[in-house]
Amino acid sequence: MNGPSSRAGRFLVTLWALALGSGAAAATPDPALTAAVADPARSANFTARDSVRHPAEELTFFGIQPKMTVVELWPGAGYWTEILGPYLAKGGTYYVALEPSGGAEADQSAARWRSRVDALKDRVGTIHQTTLGAGHVDIAPAGSADLVLTFRNLHNWMDGGFADQALAACFTALKRGGILGIEEHRGRNDKPQDPKAADGYVREDYTIALAKKAGFVLVASSEINANPKDTKAWVDGVWTLPPTLSQGDKDRAKYVAIGEADNFVLKFRKP
Repeated sequence: MNGPSSRAGRFLVTLWALALGSGAAAATPDPALTAAVADPARSANFTARDSVRHPAEELTFFGIQPKMTVVELWPGAGYWTEILGPYLAKGGTYYVALEPSGGAEADQSAARWRSRVDALKDRVGTIHQTTLGAGHVDIAPAGSADLVLTFRNLHNWMDGGFADQALAACFTALKRGGILGIEEHRGRNDKPQDPKAADGYVREDYTIALAKKAGFVLVASSEINANPKDTKAWVDGVWTLPPTLSQGDKDRAKYVAIGEADNFVLKFRKP
């Protein structure tokens, strides 16, 4: 017999399905994944962002499993590495494609990431390091990956002029039926897409077209990281907002109240 509790449960499931978005079904995160996210060894500045980044839910949306071969592209300071490394350590295979060395910013970023990984070496298991950039496309052995992940990087590849190469590299690395997961700052639909994405925003339809050009099929989209407060009309593009807060103390409270950018989450399959 259906009572108030069962109706409330159905309501919560419906809300979760709506948050996931088009083509997605509600799914409960793997307890091991939840544990990796909740690990107190994670950096405090990363865990502070979990409420807006929804790591367990997003990785579940992409279909991650602990025995998969997973490729993470351009890991930044290691937000996702601190979760993926421990989760995949026992039964999975984990590749991380760094930006090629040669530029001061890229070298500093890689050094910070490696320093963090070294500090967590007893937890993260073996990480196979590769590179991704213009002319550097061997992110993992061809046809080896179950899942390739990129979080807020596409605008950088567009700026560098190698977005097509990057997505082709993802297609090559994946097995047939493998999944490409893309999270990116969502651009405005009422403005033409800047091919260099100078403001850090990329239109969702533009991203879908790029992925389809590389051979991918769109499986589902999620609104889990949407932020309707983000107007995308900022003095310094997406970097005006947290976590960068490029304007320093100027209007800081305003930008903190808006929060991190409006982000889309797309799931593609290699046919």
